Amino acid sequence: MPTELTGGFVAADMVLPMLLAAVISYFLGCSNGAVIISKYILRDDVRKHGSGNAGLTNFYRTFGGPLTLVVILIDVLKAVAAVWVGLLLVRFWDGGVWSQMPIVTAWAKYWAGLWCLLGHMFPCMFHFKGGKGILSGGAIAIMIDWRVALVVWGGFLILAVITRWVSLGSCWAGFSFPFVSLFVYRDAAIFLMALICGGLILWKHRENIRRILKGEESRFTLHKKKEGPGA
Repeated sequence: MPTELTGGFVAADMVLPMLLAAVISYFLGCSNGAVIISKYILRDDVRKHGSGNAGLTNFYRTFGGPLTLVVILIDVLKAVAAVWVGLLLVRFWDGGVWSQMPIVTAWAKYWAGLWCLLGHMFPCMFHFKGGKGILSGGAIAIMIDWRVALVVWGGFLILAVITRWVSLGSCWAGFSFPFVSLFVYRDAAIFLMALICGGLILWKHRENIRRILKGEESRFTLHKKKEGPGA
C-alpha cells in the first residue's frame, strides 16, 4: 500500500501513474478542435483570422456554421477523457482504499485537468499556438465538482450575457476557479493546481483585458464576423 497522503500531496508510490496521466492528458489537450476543423477540413487555419486565437469564439466569428458544434464536441470530450484518465490511472494503480479517498480523487482530477489545459493552450503539434482554455476548462470544472462548476459557469454566463463580452466571463472563470476550489476542498495542492489553471486563463486573456479597459473589446453576436479582435 502507498504511504499515507499528508498535507494534500500525493504519495511517492503514485508518481509513475501521475506522470502517465500528465502525458496522456497533455496530448489529449493538444487535440484542438478549432485548429483540426479549420486546418484539415476547411483548409483555412483559424489562427490566421480575427484574434489569431485557436478557440471557439474566434472559430465561430470566422467560420460560423454547424462545424462550430464539432469544435465544441472535440474540446469537451477531450477534457472529459483527460479527467477520467487521471482518475482511473490512480484508482487502478493503487486498487485500495487510499485511492478511493475523496481528496485523492479530487487531486487526480485537478492534475489531469491542468495538463489537458496546458495541451490545449500550448499544443506541441500545432507550434504551441492553441486556444485560451475556456471551453475545455469549463468541462474540466464540471467533471471536478458541481459546486466549482456552478461558480465558474454561473459567473461566466451572467457576465457574458449582460455585457456580451465573452472574454469578461472567461476572466471571471479564471479568477474564481482557484478560490472556489480552495473553499470546496481546503487543500493546498489543489489550490496550487487551480491557481495555475486560473492564472494561465487570465494570462491568455491579457489582450482582452487591455481592450476591455479601453472599451475596445468586441461584443459577441450570433452573426459571424470575418475579421477583428476578440476572444
